[in-house]
This record gives sequence, C-alpha cells and structure tokens, in this order.
Amino acid sequence: MKADIHPTVNPVIFRDANAKKDFFMTSTMTSEETEEHNGVKYFVIRVDVSSASHPFYTGKQNILDTSGRVDKFRAKMERAKNLQ
Repeated sequence: MKADIHPTVNPVIFRDANAKKDFFMTSTMTSEETEEHNGVKYFVIRVDVSSASHPFYTGKQNILDTSGRVDKFRAKMERAKNLQ
C-alpha cells in the first residue's frame, strides 16, 4: 500500500434517533460530539434511519391516512364544477 493516501479510520458510534439504538463500528467519518466507552474515544454520528428503524428491516410500516385529503379534493372539484 502507498503511504499517506488512505483516509484515517476512526471508532464511531452511529446513533439512531428513532430506535434509540447505537451501532459501534469504524468509519472515516468524524464529528464534534464524542463519547468514551471502555477507555476508547468514539465519534458520535446521529442518523435518522438505520436497520433498527427502517420499515424494510423491521416489518413495520407507517400508513398515512389520505382518505380525508381525497375527500377534500373531490369536494373542491365539485364546487369548482358547480361554479362554471
């Protein structure tokens, strides 16, 4: 390997805000927020979605109730048709 061309690999905690779960690993990413575990200083990277919270991995899906929106739209189109 050539010297001085590879990025520095750091210990990192990826923290999922939704699932409140931490993933300890190494990465080239850094942050200003750090934590120490077992004498090792970790950079903390906050993520919105991970395998702990993504619907594909968890099997739980958030279903949006759009029936109210559709009814509102239809009523609006009906009013517009009556004005013509």
